[in-house]
Amino acid sequence: MRLARLFGGVWLVFTSCCETACLRFCCVRAVCLKSVFTVRASSSMKRGKKAEEAATAEGENDTGSAPAKKGKSAKEPEAPILYDDPPDKMTSKDGREANTKITSWNVDGLRAWVKKNGLDWVREENPDILCLQETKCAEKDLPANITSMPEYPHKYWASSNEKGGYSGVAMLCKTEPLNVTYGIGKEEHDKEGRVITAEFPNFYLVTAYVPNSSKGLVRLDYRKTWDEDFKMYLSELDIQKPVVLCGDLNVAHQEIDLKNPKGNKKNAGFTPEEREGFSQLLEAGFVDSFRELYPEQTYAYTFWTYMMNSRAKNVGWRLDYFLLSSSLVPGLCDSKIRNKAMGSDHCPITLHIAV
Repeated sequence: MRLARLFGGVWLVFTSCCETACLRFCCVRAVCLKSVFTVRASSSMKRGKKAEEAATAEGENDTGSAPAKKGKSAKEPEAPILYDDPPDKMTSKDGREANTKITSWNVDGLRAWVKKNGLDWVREENPDILCLQETKCAEKDLPANITSMPEYPHKYWASSNEKGGYSGVAMLCKTEPLNVTYGIGKEEHDKEGRVITAEFPNFYLVTAYVPNSSKGLVRLDYRKTWDEDFKMYLSELDIQKPVVLCGDLNVAHQEIDLKNPKGNKKNAGFTPEEREGFSQLLEAGFVDSFRELYPEQTYAYTFWTYMMNSRAKNVGWRLDYFLLSSSLVPGLCDSKIRNKAMGSDHCPITLHIAV
């Protein structure tokens, strides 16, 4: 006897009872296998779905487009904390109105800074005295844009005697000083063109570009000698008249004065020796004007390396200062960090004072 059955989508033909019995056995077996296949397929689909969801949560998919379902987003980098220079205070603690405005700026190359429209910012800031450091420019090579500025008829320049395009400072004044000198009276320091001192009726103004200890601290011993000699020079001036010192002093004094203190303790600008040199200057009677007014202010920097997008991230150092003789502190109105001014790897700082 022939039997025909549909099995798994295929017609099977049998010719005997034995075959019929066999068919029944095969059908049972087929049903069992079908159940197994169904369970395995279901498990496989679930695993596939979970894998797909995991990939979606990680922002991955076959097309590279945005994931269809919102999963856990990757941790985004923290936004940098920036210093917001507050409105200028124009009255001192003893009630006097500011009558002198001084701006200091390490321009990291005067000619490049002029091309970057640094003078436009200066005209907007409009200080009575402008001090510049790291001009890297001999007097014969000065741009006409700055030498001809009518706003500052009295201009003074110092540059390195031995190296072109190195060091250098400048002072531009609306009012003529009583006297102007260059250097600190020691040839080993003065040949690099790092200091200009102007005497005014009520104070001395000193602008300085302090030597960097350099990579590998190869000039650290020289820097220690400089710190001692420079402190003596300022102290001698202070005996005669109060002193305002401004410029790039090439040291972050405390951990609050740079973004990454732990990683920089053996680097130029934050060695124990350089920080101690600055502390000795304060102990000699000089006052850090910014910390006098803002003792706990964090993230306030004046220098950012050009590397690693440091300025946008505010990974910086406070290297630029106004230091005052203690007798001038009662007339201190404000000490500003103009960190939005561009044109150099340093930003300008401005002092308001009643003298």
